[in-house]
Order: sequence, then structure tokens, then C-alpha cells
Amino acid sequence: MRLPDEPDLPPQLNIVPMIDVIFAILAFFIISTMFLTKQEGLPVNLPNAITAKPQLSSESITVTVDSKGKISLNRKPVTLDALQIEVQKLIAPQEQVLVMVQADKQVNHGQVVAVMDRLRQVRGAQLAIAAEKSP
Repeated sequence: MRLPDEPDLPPQLNIVPMIDVIFAILAFFIISTMFLTKQEGLPVNLPNAITAKPQLSSESITVTVDSKGKISLNRKPVTLDALQIEVQKLIAPQEQVLVMVQADKQVNHGQVVAVMDRLRQVRGAQLAIAAEKSP
């Protein structure tokens, strides 16, 4: 029931629930992008390790040795002889960069050691070996 002295108020659109929905969607996208990872390597069957843990680095170089023994640097084929020079080109002077070695578990151990030996000779390269976490 309306009293005669009440003024007529125009209808209002309440946008507060709409803002809440937009902020919820924004929060979802922000949180979901935190779980995205940069995958530079080629698909290889990595060996399992119980003590494997993620290496956090903003910049990294990926060296992949596939099951046939072919070497790739950031998904581009490279020879063992040219590997050291190509990695050095990617590292700025006085900079430390994580070099991730992803070797298939079928690859000869000697070839992986040869790749790592070449990478250890590069200034500013910090080596890490990729492995899948064992359950």
C-alpha cells in the first residue's frame, strides 16, 4: 500500500551482482594462468625419479635428445659440434640461464654425457636434467 506523500522513485538497475560476477571470472582467469607452463622441448619419454622437483626460472633453454639420438635446441635440430656455439649465442654476457636437458630414457648414456659436457663449457649455463616425478 502506498502513502500519498511518498515521492515516485524511478526504477533503478542494480549492477553490484554483475560486478561480482565479472570479478569472479577475472579471478578464475588470473589463477588459471598461473598453472600454464612453457613447454619448449620435443616429446620424449623422460625417465622417472622420486626426487624430481620443478626448476623455477623465468628464462630457460631446452636441449632435447630424442630416442634416435638427434639433438634439438629449443625445438630446432642442431649437431653436437654446433651445440656449444648455438647455446652461447642465446646467453647474454654476465647472465645465468637454466639449460634444461631432456633426454629420452632410451638414449645411450654416453651421448647424454657428451651433450652435458658441451653445455658445461658454456659460460652462464646452469644445467638441469628433466625427469618425470614418480608417483
